Amino acid sequence: MGRNKLLLRLEGESLVRRIARRALAAGLDPVVVVVGDAAGAAAGELADLPLSIVVNAEHERGIHTSRRAGLAAVPADRDAAVVLLADMPFVTEQMLGAIVARYRESGARLVFSDYAGETAPPNLYERSLFPELGEVEGEGRAGLLARRLGRDAVAMRWPAAALGDLDSPEDYERFLADSRPPGGAA
Repeated sequence: MGRNKLLLRLEGESLVRRIARRALAAGLDPVVVVVGDAAGAAAGELADLPLSIVVNAEHERGIHTSRRAGLAAVPADRDAAVVLLADMPFVTEQMLGAIVARYRESGARLVFSDYAGETAPPNLYERSLFPELGEVEGEGRAGLLARRLGRDAVAMRWPAAALGDLDSPEDYERFLADSRPPGGAA
C-alpha cells in the first residue's frame, strides 16, 4: 500500500476506527485492537472507544504475529474470539453479530466466513484453537482448520462482492469511487 492502511480514511473515519466501532456495535466484548506500525497514531484514532489496544512489536514479521498478540490478550474467561481485519470495509456489525449467533447456536469450534467459495475474515475461533493459531505463520488458517475440523466448523455464507479488501492504492481508489456495500453484506 505504501502507507499504513489502518489510518486510511473512508467515509470520514480511519479504517481502524471503522472496524473497531463496528465490532463494538455488534456487541463483541472485549474488543482488542492490535496495532504495529504507527501504533501511536492508530491508538489516537481509538482513544475515546471502550477497547484494549495491543502493540505488536513484531508486526514486520507478518500477520500471524498480530493474530498471536491479539489472541494472547483475550481474557481467560472468554470462550472464543472473532478475528477480523481493518482493511475489509464491507464487514458490518450485522455480519459480526450473525457469526456470534451461529457459534452459540451450533456449538462449532470454528465459524468461518465463506465468500462464494473463498474463506476470509471475519472468523470466530473457539479458545481450544488459540494455541494452534498462535503457532502457525501466514494467512488462510480458517480454511485449513475448517477442512481439518469437519463438522466442528460451520460456514457463514456471504456474497463474493462482500469480500472487499484494501491491499493496494488502486483498491482504495476503487472503494472511494463506489463505497456502497454489496447486496447481502449489510
